[in-house]
Amino acid sequence: MLGPRPPVLPTYQFAPTRAAVRQLLCESGNPIAAILTLADVLLGLDASTKDRALQEIARFTAERHKLPVASVLSSLLEREKIGSTALGFGIAIPHARIKGLPRPVAAFVRTKFPLPFGAPDDKPVSDMLVLLVPEKVTDEHLQLLAAAARLFSDREFRETLRASVDAAAVHLAFTGDLAQ
Repeated sequence: MLGPRPPVLPTYQFAPTRAAVRQLLCESGNPIAAILTLADVLLGLDASTKDRALQEIARFTAERHKLPVASVLSSLLEREKIGSTALGFGIAIPHARIKGLPRPVAAFVRTKFPLPFGAPDDKPVSDMLVLLVPEKVTDEHLQLLAAAARLFSDREFRETLRASVDAAAVHLAFTGDLAQ
């Protein structure tokens, strides 16, 4: 008799069923929907490099959530040194632990032009879901990353997101029913 199977974290290549993605979005426990607000969506960021984009993202998220810009930027840059947070498909999930942050926060940022980001498929990145978590949070951090990976691995979700030309449509893609 075999014991229970250990949990497997999804990767950017994991392709969940459409029903699984819809269930994730519709559940009240959707961790991304719980922290991504309409005001946390920034479209048309004008940056010419990955580092410049991360600087602007740090400034945007720090101002929105009353955090020290230098702390957010250094944490994001340190995480990128470990390895690129690009998933492929033109998407990245820059994430970091931030000292003094009381709760996880998210931002969605779309750059004006795609940027080289060191993605596994070598495609440039233009869509980024930024996740910042308190320094000591581990489980919630992993849950947020897993939820983001599940969403971004779904082609229909990516297409819906790319077709979203304003902040309200982007926010709805993350928090609403995609069956439309």
